[in-house]
Amino acid sequence: MSYVIPPALLPAVPVAGSPDSFPVRRIYCVGRNYAAHAREMGSDPDRDPPFFFCKPADAVVPVAQGVTGEVAYPPETANYHHEVELVVAIGKRGRNIDVAEANDHVWGYATGFDMTRRDLQFALRDKGRPWELGKAFDQSAPITPIVPASHCGHPTRGKVWLAVNGMRKQEGDLADLIWSIPETIAHLSKYFELFPGDLIFTGTPEGVGPVVRGDVLTGAVEGISELSIRIV
Repeated sequence: MSYVIPPALLPAVPVAGSPDSFPVRRIYCVGRNYAAHAREMGSDPDRDPPFFFCKPADAVVPVAQGVTGEVAYPPETANYHHEVELVVAIGKRGRNIDVAEANDHVWGYATGFDMTRRDLQFALRDKGRPWELGKAFDQSAPITPIVPASHCGHPTRGKVWLAVNGMRKQEGDLADLIWSIPETIAHLSKYFELFPGDLIFTGTPEGVGPVVRGDVLTGAVEGISELSIRIV
């Protein structure tokens, strides 16, 4: 097949401990999946069905373990926020997936930051408009190499934290998720057929806040990986 313009390179994330990479197809993100974070965003943390938004696949910024990656401060914002999350990498196609079978569709896990132009997000939210300008911009999804589930299992608890310039800002536990990972996968698969290459950012604990140029963000999901970036 020939193309009228050169096709873009396929976004990919390295696999931990391997020369291989995980090709990224789509990025789904769960909104407000920790009760305390829902409250700090002004929402009710009851177990309403989870809601989702998307980022483009090329929003990923892969960062190797032990390295501090660089992420550019985005344009048109004065309130740029951090959100640390467990990321699920889908490895098996499925639609209307049963909760009991959801883990069978997981290839691996990573730590990711859902970077957010909060001022734009809130302005759009208050007008009832989509969040893309606040969430789906360039370099908005820094991520560590993906750890295969065959190496780490399927975590149900473990600390999730983020520090800015060494000061702890966010801290929660996977056990505090309103919707568990299998429940999230099952619910999402009612609306989208999931395919190998899909990533799911599963929600962030409380303590989100602004960062500026020069700040160093370090975050981790216990038992998975640690991610470090500098805002430039």
